[in-house]
Amino acid sequence: MKSKQVSNKLHPRNQHLHGYDLDLLCDKHDALTPFIIVTPAGSKSIDFTNNTAVKTLNQALLKAHYKIDFWDIPEHNLCPPIPGRVDYIHYLADLLSDDNQQNIPTGRQIKVLDIGTGANLVYPLTGNHEYNWHFTGSDIDANSIKIAKQIAQFNGLKITLKHQKNASSIFENIINQKDLFHLTLCNPPFHASAEEANKGSQRKWKNLGKSPKNTLNFGGQNNELWCEGGEAQFISNMIAQSEQFAEQVIWFTSLVSKKETLKVLENKLSTLPIAEYKIIDMAQGQKVSRFIAWSYFDKATREQIFEELV
Repeated sequence: MKSKQVSNKLHPRNQHLHGYDLDLLCDKHDALTPFIIVTPAGSKSIDFTNNTAVKTLNQALLKAHYKIDFWDIPEHNLCPPIPGRVDYIHYLADLLSDDNQQNIPTGRQIKVLDIGTGANLVYPLTGNHEYNWHFTGSDIDANSIKIAKQIAQFNGLKITLKHQKNASSIFENIINQKDLFHLTLCNPPFHASAEEANKGSQRKWKNLGKSPKNTLNFGGQNNELWCEGGEAQFISNMIAQSEQFAEQVIWFTSLVSKKETLKVLENKLSTLPIAEYKIIDMAQGQKVSRFIAWSYFDKATREQIFEELV
């Protein structure tokens, strides 16, 4: 299965396609104003090595573009870049439209499961606003689920949140017997060990011309950044466990950071009765990312499921 080629820009429907309007963001969230700096080229920006500045930028983006009035996470939790996360949501919408006569299905009848939603809850918050899908978020960290629930409640959003008590299970105890999800999504732990995560963090600081700090990444707990075997093992486990729920999920998907991981995943998929899989390329500037999607339903069956939604 060949991946689709994309330009080096964000998705055409991404609200951040043309960059940040910092004047607008400061107007909507004046707490951002003290963090505005002027670059040597004379343009406005923020210091992306400052965790508080990045978190405040996220608060402004979520308030200005996604009507999220309250969003706050502890310093040690992962603070994700909003534009790249939203890109995944838009490409998932395109994936569903391929089974729905090129019309993006919207509304709360579309059920989406976010594996490892984290305290930041960024996929349900943005996806709910853009397409009004109903999200369920799961996480192995109980405190992250507690914080995510508070964010949802403070913003008056009906998002289902579940604590995965068994760290080795991905779907079991989260997908109930009567559930049908149109999508699952996941941003899996990237690194294979804490040491590897630390090295990756040091490279980022060096690329930014800064001295390495002792914090992992730019925020992020261990379970958010690494797992045994890294993303290849995590997504392989997800593929293996997906067979048990083959009739309850139309499209299983996961981000894949490393291109070399794809071969491992394709080999794993070949051992299961998958009807179809796709690799979708995405791009944010010079960075190319991708996600893999697989379904146990053939296209005709998927199209029938969406016809019955009308």
